[in-house]
Amino acid sequence: MKSFLYTLFLVVALSSCGKKQVDVMVYNARVYTVNTNFDTVEAFVVKDGKILALGTSSEIKKQYTAADEIDAAGKVVYPGFIDAHAHFFGYGQSLQTADLRETKSWEEVCQRLTDFAKTHPDGWLIGNGWDQNDWDDRAFPTNEKLNQLFPNRPVFLNRIDGHAAIANQKAFDDAGIKQAQKLTGGDMLTQDGKLTGVLIDNAVSLVESKIPTPDAKLAEKILMDAQQNCFAAGLTTIDDCGLPFQTVDFIEKLQKENKLKMRLYVMLSDAPQNYDYLFKRGAIKTDRLNVRAFKVYADGALGSRGACLLHPYNDMPNKTGFLLSKQKHFEEVAAKIYEHNFQMCTHAIGDSANRVILKIYNKILKGKNDKRWRIEHAQVVNTQDFDLFGQTSIIPSVQPTHATSDMYWAGQRLGAERLKGAYAYKQLLEQNDWIPLGTDFPVENINPLLTFYAATVRQDAKDFPADRFQQENALTPEEALKGMTIWAAKANFEEKEKGSLEAGKFADFVILDTDILKSTPQNILKTKVLKTYLNGEKVYEAK
Repeated sequence: MKSFLYTLFLVVALSSCGKKQVDVMVYNARVYTVNTNFDTVEAFVVKDGKILALGTSSEIKKQYTAADEIDAAGKVVYPGFIDAHAHFFGYGQSLQTADLRETKSWEEVCQRLTDFAKTHPDGWLIGNGWDQNDWDDRAFPTNEKLNQLFPNRPVFLNRIDGHAAIANQKAFDDAGIKQAQKLTGGDMLTQDGKLTGVLIDNAVSLVESKIPTPDAKLAEKILMDAQQNCFAAGLTTIDDCGLPFQTVDFIEKLQKENKLKMRLYVMLSDAPQNYDYLFKRGAIKTDRLNVRAFKVYADGALGSRGACLLHPYNDMPNKTGFLLSKQKHFEEVAAKIYEHNFQMCTHAIGDSANRVILKIYNKILKGKNDKRWRIEHAQVVNTQDFDLFGQTSIIPSVQPTHATSDMYWAGQRLGAERLKGAYAYKQLLEQNDWIPLGTDFPVENINPLLTFYAATVRQDAKDFPADRFQQENALTPEEALKGMTIWAAKANFEEKEKGSLEAGKFADFVILDTDILKSTPQNILKTKVLKTYLNGEKVYEAK
């Protein structure tokens, strides 16, 4: 018996002799590398957090032995998904508040809030996600019911897009607001001379700024909860669009402690203290944190009629929306960011806002360049202005699920002719031959597979509309996948380290139960994330 065991040990030892030891081996898979040739392979190995080699299963198993061998059993492997526009910290915060998404009436909002208050009895009562466009009565609500339900507790409820909110009288009292104020880039709605509680764009901060900031314990929970859900969705890098430098410092601390593993590309908010911080410190770049950009807001959102349009809204002819700052501010900020060699990323929804920012960018950038300045959303673009993207290499950073969320009412806001230049992802792609994709979560669902579905199918889950929403601007499956991986990485100046599965790049990958590139639309929606890996480390596995 001893002789047999010794012989068996000798055979095993000899069989592995000459093989290179690696950390992780994935084989028996269909691996979409998303490299320049869009190759597929069967296997790859990981060493020290990076892809070492790729090939057929037999080749890889012949050359390497791994501590962790993963038989993918024929499943598909993609590069880890990258969300090029989201609000990671804001999403984590929303998980700690009342969920008001998909409510069908103001009455349902109030009922959910009442239920939430029973288990969260102290402090400000916060909720997120209501959208009056989903209700039978699409008019903005008033705060009368909130005043009755919570006369002694401040209530603040964010609209789904984050560009409007409603607050009760107690919140106004605590914020020292007694009457409507005239604002640049904002509005306080009134009825019969009294505040209704609805705040639009810059008016939101009048109350929101009075809400206590999270302490360190809550801030850590916010980030860890967001990370857990994002890994479960197959996301390995998130662009967090608009944070104060203090939050960046806290993120950096948690990453150094190896608590926060998510890779983050952070844009600092448009505020003097944030410019001072980054100009003095310089760009921050580690394997998990990249801070070299600033997020600027040109206008509001289409759903709350804060998007700045060249001509009045079709369904409200006395409104054109508004810029959130004077044009001079955007010009000065662009010059300052350019001078210090940082990236400018500007939220622009309406065709007027897009035109203003595109012209400022063109004036500063002066022709083709590799600054990768971005227009976030590029949602409604005048047909005469598309070329302004390509002329100075401006990157349209878009969120396909906005199209499938807004398609029910966008035509009412814009009219048929103006709608043709909205959500025009194919036309925007053609400007530079690449386009990064995101979700804008928590405005939309964090699931990147919904991004893929919306970009390629341009229908909702019930196959509406039957002829698809402006199908001429759909992306191909390959383009959509690139937008969620290598092109998203490129928008962050990170295409040499992530976004594709190639030797020398981070071993960030996701295993799905369905090949979304070859799937029917309905099966895309049923696709499940089986495992998510970051640096070759498994950070999520489906139960």
